[in-house]
Amino acid sequence: EIPTEFYELLEKRATRIPLQHLIGTAPFRSIDLVVGPGVFVPRPETEQVTQVAIDFLSLLPGEPTALDIGTGSGAIAISIAKETNAKVTAIELSESASGYVKQNIENLNAPVTLLVGDFMELAGSLGVFDLVISNPPYIPDGLVPHDVEVKDHDPALALYGGADGLDVIRDLVVVCRMLVRDGGLLVLEHADGQSDQVCQLLLENNWRSVQVHPDPTGRLRAVSATR
Repeated sequence: EIPTEFYELLEKRATRIPLQHLIGTAPFRSIDLVVGPGVFVPRPETEQVTQVAIDFLSLLPGEPTALDIGTGSGAIAISIAKETNAKVTAIELSESASGYVKQNIENLNAPVTLLVGDFMELAGSLGVFDLVISNPPYIPDGLVPHDVEVKDHDPALALYGGADGLDVIRDLVVVCRMLVRDGGLLVLEHADGQSDQVCQLLLENNWRSVQVHPDPTGRLRAVSATR
């Protein structure tokens, strides 16, 4: 006999509540993260962006340092901490999202230091890192996603990045000049179609070795650059 709870879940899913919210977890690389209302559900394409960071950190000796800005559920930061020897710091602006990060750090026994606040305000006291990575909000304000699961259930703070979607990326490109050590790496996820603009921003701010990175479908969805 099929439990009543199954039909209740089906009814909720039919109203386009994200499956991850209904079951309370989302898979990401080798881990399962607690998610729900108030936190961005991590996407498969971000797994590949995370791999760029892991590949770089794996080449460094000892305990390299990494910073994840706008960590959301903690997906990137925790994956880096579990898959490399890096000492990882994560920043999250949202109080509601930070609750999920704390839970995921504890559940997964991940050596991640969480800071709650605005990275623009925290930047001066953070020191420098071998690597900084971010999956920032990058959807233009007027371009509301079609998917109900996204537009109604992912927090707006994690989605929208100003008129052209690049406001937060502009801040990151500038501020990370003082957060990434000489020879260190900056990795930024962005929307499909923003690659040229992000590369130009990096070059204008004297970043070197700018590279684009495709997602599993071949779309350019991330950029890396050396300090």
